[in-house]
Amino acid sequence: MVSSNFSGNRTLGILSNAEREGYGVLAQVCYDAGMAFALVRAAERCRSPAILMLFPVTLAYGKGPFLRFCLDLAHQASVPIAVHLDHATDPEHIELALSLAEQGIAFDSIMVDASHADTDEENINLARPYVERARKLGIPVEVELGRLEGGEAGLRVISDTKLTNPEKAEVFMKGTGAAILAPSIGNLHGTYLNPPNFRQHILVALQKEFQGRIPLCLHGTDGLPDEVFARCIRNGVSKNVILMVQWKINVNSWARDPYAKTLEESLSTKSFPEAQEAATEAFASVCERFFDLFGSAGKADV
Repeated sequence: MVSSNFSGNRTLGILSNAEREGYGVLAQVCYDAGMAFALVRAAERCRSPAILMLFPVTLAYGKGPFLRFCLDLAHQASVPIAVHLDHATDPEHIELALSLAEQGIAFDSIMVDASHADTDEENINLARPYVERARKLGIPVEVELGRLEGGEAGLRVISDTKLTNPEKAEVFMKGTGAAILAPSIGNLHGTYLNPPNFRQHILVALQKEFQGRIPLCLHGTDGLPDEVFARCIRNGVSKNVILMVQWKINVNSWARDPYAKTLEESLSTKSFPEAQEAATEAFASVCERFFDLFGSAGKADV
């Protein structure tokens, strides 16, 4: 299902290696240059692959110059790092990403999020034209089957959850033509007010269906216990058969909040460069913890 247009694509290459070696990949949201530097610094220290993610609000703010900066930073790193646009829902954000790609400033992958649609068919019809345009530019697209409740950082707020139906996943992926699937399994955007109730049977079914073909992306990870991350990564264990999938795990506030808090507190006693360095290290240390937790530390050189 993955087009030959994507030969050599960074995102798909990183996820393919993760499947082969059996680990998860940290996809970390970055809002400014300091966070981007921190992610790359942490990935190089841990010798881990990673994905640098931007939200549409950040792309709209920094436009081509900031995307170019992120691409140069990621692609010149000594470990594999891709740059991904997350949750592009509004047409103006998708158009901005595709128009920049036509100018030679292209994300390694983007998410076209039409999960607000009333039906799967409407979701397909909204996403497919953008997927086809992106494919011509060599950009694989992530789509969401079902709907995650919540919202964050300028994303559209969704008030009702719609779980992914694994029996419809194959038709959905063929219909959209997309390369990466984000399922709804009880995860949500923002803070979990109650313990998360992930429907692991949905992951098991999707893993069996898409092993070796379609990478899966876990959204809604803020505040999750470590054991939930670990279970999602290893959830291919069924009937004593290990089914590895390509796991992309999106992370936002885990690293963002310590970065902002450290910068604010440090500015009261330190110079701005010193405070910025402290904030960068706070962000990097969170990334390093996730590289270890997801099993990707040391895998960049494998």
